[in-house]
Amino acid sequence: MDTTKIVQKAKSSSFYLWLLNAGLNRMIPFNKPHGFKVVEITDTTIKTKLPYKRGNFNHIKGLHACALATLSEFSTGFLMISRLDPKKFRIILKTLEMEYHYQGKMDGFGTFEINDQWLEEKIYNPLKDNESTVVICEIKIHDTEGNHLTTGKVHWQVKSWDKVKTKLN
Repeated sequence: MDTTKIVQKAKSSSFYLWLLNAGLNRMIPFNKPHGFKVVEITDTTIKTKLPYKRGNFNHIKGLHACALATLSEFSTGFLMISRLDPKKFRIILKTLEMEYHYQGKMDGFGTFEINDQWLEEKIYNPLKDNESTVVICEIKIHDTEGNHLTTGKVHWQVKSWDKVKTKLN
């Protein structure tokens, strides 16, 4: 599956957005039971959905803290890798910080945004002088009514593949 082409087409086509979500469920089977959906993707923004369903509940029928954290990781990582060339750059989760503000009792939506200037300042320029860089991606998740559920700070290590010392099997 050529995700780069599908992401480009998903920006303006509901069919390709559906196809993108179907492909992501196959490529990232860990996330499939959560039912994450990319609701919207542009060159600079991603909006993702965590459905309010039994598999995502905690013991008091609210959205589970770990499901919210996983949505934060997925959303930030997917937008970054869709903007970076995955053949040139490797990203690895370094740290995940979550602050929980409100109990989720309906669908949750995560929104994350980056632009060319952010990429230049946070990734491309630091990698000119360093083997790797760590970027902190802040994402907020709100419910359907606009209640602020969480603020996530996802720390991603970005490195050029030619600087990676471990080999893939």
